Amino acid sequence: MSKTPVVFIHGLWIHASAWQPWIDLFAEHEYDAIAPGWPGDSDTVAETREDPDRLDDVGIEQICRHYAEIIDTLDTKPIVIGHSFGGLIAQELLANGFAVAGVAIDPAPIKGVKILPFSQLRSGFPALGNPKNKHRTVALTAKQFRYAFGNAISEEESDALHAAWAIPGPGRPLFEDAAANFSRNSPATVDTHTAGRGPLLLTSGTEDHTVPESVTRAVVRLYGDNPDVVTEYREFEGRGHSLTIDSGWRTVADATLDWLAAQRLEGADDQVTAQ
Repeated sequence: MSKTPVVFIHGLWIHASAWQPWIDLFAEHEYDAIAPGWPGDSDTVAETREDPDRLDDVGIEQICRHYAEIIDTLDTKPIVIGHSFGGLIAQELLANGFAVAGVAIDPAPIKGVKILPFSQLRSGFPALGNPKNKHRTVALTAKQFRYAFGNAISEEESDALHAAWAIPGPGRPLFEDAAANFSRNSPATVDTHTAGRGPLLLTSGTEDHTVPESVTRAVVRLYGDNPDVVTEYREFEGRGHSLTIDSGWRTVADATLDWLAAQRLEGADDQVTAQ
């Protein structure tokens, strides 16, 4: 039996290679996992930092198409697992038939979410604070990273994660997401009423500054009137936005594996079987 494909999708300001511990763990559970970067990402953290201009003006639609093209090269539809903006992308791919199941970990809000907590605004301010950043690439300082990602861990660990994994990110997705409810054709739109889509898990860390739990709960409510498909929600107590890469990542990964196993995804011409 062929292994189940999984596509990991990173979020803003974190390099795709940070998924490597997840890839190794999923391989132990008979998944065939990959973590492609965003269009414009270089192969390593250092190379991406050295040439950040390749990410200038990269937006949500371009990122979605990039992953859809990668998925089209696979033998079967994968499970998609995304963090932050990667979680928004995962929902779009699932809703448009590119995946058999999705996990959105502390996902960036989709169109229709109308609340904007202060911590979320402050986390995005390094990019949103200057309108010119919509077309530029922006990096976080260690202090900014500490607020947006590492507020629920020690300063020492936060600084180490920043040094290891933080990369410049395009400002465009943040501006597109912030304006989603004012745009008729926003790229942050997800069809929450898609009939027949695969199961979806949305998660939140209760101490997340970048995507507070109230935001993710609002996303869950947008799916609430579609009872024909599985949409579930899980909170991780005391966890911040760094929950996929900090010392507690295994708790989140194990919970993801358990949820996927419980879905009993059945093999078919366009589906795969979870192990």
